[in-house]
Amino acid sequence: MVWHFFKRLQVSYILRRHAIQQHLWHNVCNELHLLHNLSVVEKTRLRELSTLFLQKKVITGVNMHISDTMRVIIAAQACLPVLALGIDLLDGWREMVIYPEAFRVSRDEADRYGIVHHNDRVLSGEAWSRGPVILSWGDIQQDIRNFHQGHNVIVHEIAHKLDMLNGRANGMPPLHVEMRTTAWTAAFSEAYQQLTQRLEHHHRMCINPYAASSPAECFAVFSEYFFTAPEILRNHFTAVYEQMRLYYRQDPLQHGFSLSDR
Repeated sequence: MVWHFFKRLQVSYILRRHAIQQHLWHNVCNELHLLHNLSVVEKTRLRELSTLFLQKKVITGVNMHISDTMRVIIAAQACLPVLALGIDLLDGWREMVIYPEAFRVSRDEADRYGIVHHNDRVLSGEAWSRGPVILSWGDIQQDIRNFHQGHNVIVHEIAHKLDMLNGRANGMPPLHVEMRTTAWTAAFSEAYQQLTQRLEHHHRMCINPYAASSPAECFAVFSEYFFTAPEILRNHFTAVYEQMRLYYRQDPLQHGFSLSDR
């Protein structure tokens, strides 16, 4: 009880002394199409979470300057998935690293058969377990300028971070007590199977085919659709949409969440 009391005092102090300036927040909300359907109450809550996020995280630019506006743009999108869940779900890591453009990574990785392959890839984002989130500012800007349904690099990587809360990224973050593991597994397993089959038979994909890469990527890509193109996700994968609605405690098609759900 004492710990919770002092934590509330700390949060209150941060929100009073370090609140994101109103004009800056207003400009960012106008710039981010992703936030346009949020209510005034929801945007106020998101501003508070973004303020706390910026106090908890270090945002480092690689050969680039990170302005206050950039910091708020990053924070607002990073906090949207936890809008009804709370900022504590983003604990356990400290840093966000921002590259000017997509970045190259080289590493050896084992496939599902245990065979090690050397991979050299160009990425727009990456999330490390207990480590930083790495993002391309060029891709973040692309998401802002040309709002593309089903794509948001920040939401994608934050979804990976939530997924990793159970120890590893496997497509199943720790579920709320009122949720059933069997329902989650059934919804995502069926969706993943549909995606892989359509990909194997070269059929038209209604969802980014990257979702068929692995269960972890399936969850992250579906999270992008949940927040940027909820109607597509609900129309094609209704059971998945329902599980995402229960997990994120938000309903983008109904303009947000209920504060009583937190």
